[in-house]
Amino acid sequence: VQLVESGGGLVQAGGSLRLSCAASGLMFSSYVMGWFRQTPGKERESVAAINWGGSTAYTNSVKGRFTISRDNAKATVYLQMNSLKPEDTAVYYCAAALRGSLTLDPSLYNNWGRGTQVTVSS
Repeated sequence: VQLVESGGGLVQAGGSLRLSCAASGLMFSSYVMGWFRQTPGKERESVAAINWGGSTAYTNSVKGRFTISRDNAKATVYLQMNSLKPEDTAVYYCAAALRGSLTLDPSLYNNWGRGTQVTVSS
């Protein structure tokens, strides 16, 4: 299984970024997909998740600003991030959980990408 994130970068506060995660080596439609983030010295934090049917879940701090989506035909999950804040600065990771319910619990995800850096300047 391979998950490859892209789309990170440097953006000013209030700006937008769209992250992508291309998956290979798995039956993509069978997996719950999630986005997580981590800053140095802190635990990995959940951001958003989406199941095969398109149901979604978000952590409170990103509700109304971030949107997770998936394209099962392209085996890709996206995270559209709008109204970015400096506190959104982190390394963002894509993860896949085989079967199970829609969840934001990182311990339930089996496979992880290497991450992409998002930096929001004030």
